[in-house]
Amino acid sequence: MSVDRLPFRAEPPRRRLLDRVLARPSLAAVLGLAVVVLLFGLRVPDLLTPAGLAAVLDSAALLGIGGVAVGLLLVGGHFDLSIGTVTLASAVLTAVLVGLGEWGIWPALLTSLAASLAVGLVNGLLVVRTGLPSFLVTLATALVLQGTTLSALPLIAGAPRISGLDAAPDWPSASAVFGATAEVGGGVFPVSLLWWLAVTAGAGWLLWRTRFGNEVLAMGGSRRAARELGVPVPRTTLVLYALTATAGWLLGTLALVPAASVGATPSLVTAIDFVVVAVIGGCLLTGGFGSMAGAAVGALLYAVAREGVELAGWDQRWSQAALGVLLLVALLVGGTVRGRLRAAPRS
Repeated sequence: MSVDRLPFRAEPPRRRLLDRVLARPSLAAVLGLAVVVLLFGLRVPDLLTPAGLAAVLDSAALLGIGGVAVGLLLVGGHFDLSIGTVTLASAVLTAVLVGLGEWGIWPALLTSLAASLAVGLVNGLLVVRTGLPSFLVTLATALVLQGTTLSALPLIAGAPRISGLDAAPDWPSASAVFGATAEVGGGVFPVSLLWWLAVTAGAGWLLWRTRFGNEVLAMGGSRRAARELGVPVPRTTLVLYALTATAGWLLGTLALVPAASVGATPSLVTAIDFVVVAVIGGCLLTGGFGSMAGAAVGALLYAVAREGVELAGWDQRWSQAALGVLLLVALLVGGTVRGRLRAAPRS
């Protein structure tokens, strides 16, 4: 007795490639990065010189630190639009303590870190206790912080900028940690690159190799199911917001120390940039899925596009248009991934 077998049909290569992209949305950011590097590398060869790479990586490092922190929060199903104003407010507080209070730089940095953590915990508590959308809660916090900082600095310092901070005690040691640079082939590379790598590696390890990471993934997938499984949702939420606030403080410090000065300038757009970077890197807005390495690649993509447009002499608004297209593609891919995750059988 013979049994007829149906002929095996291999999936077409295009289909296999699409499945891989949908399985790992961060691949879309990698493909986008390759395209913009090729485009601007041919159009503006200076972009690929050591000086051009240093400018790109300098911008990408700050975007990457914020994008990774916001991405980790997105995986947990939350937003934080206050990270940009925490960056500004923490730097201003440090400058006021050092420049006007005549504190040493390290006590001032520790105090601004404590204040930043307090803001993060307030955000987390408001989200947990009220049940309000984190987008609105952190938007309100951002507006309060930004308005207070922009108004208070001129009143306290008598000017919209505080400078000359490098005369503070122990400033050289802080500069070595947060403001050091290395010149390679004519390009000046800042120490923020090492901080970016450390934050990305640490966040990736935290998400995929620890119990806390499992709790974040479970909470982002379904908060109710996570509670039923015993996940401490309130505590996990508070820790996530504390980590995001810490990243904001780090960004403020990395901007303050090299310049030895700070000015009161609006920073809400920066928070939106971090969200864009995280989403382009494969973090779902609905939570439960994301890649810290993908968020880092998203930051690099953003920086290459912005620096390439500037070197090419184009209108900067073209870079915003291009990033808007990339964001839309990332959202569409993320929606498909979310649908697949919901349809996947669960044991």
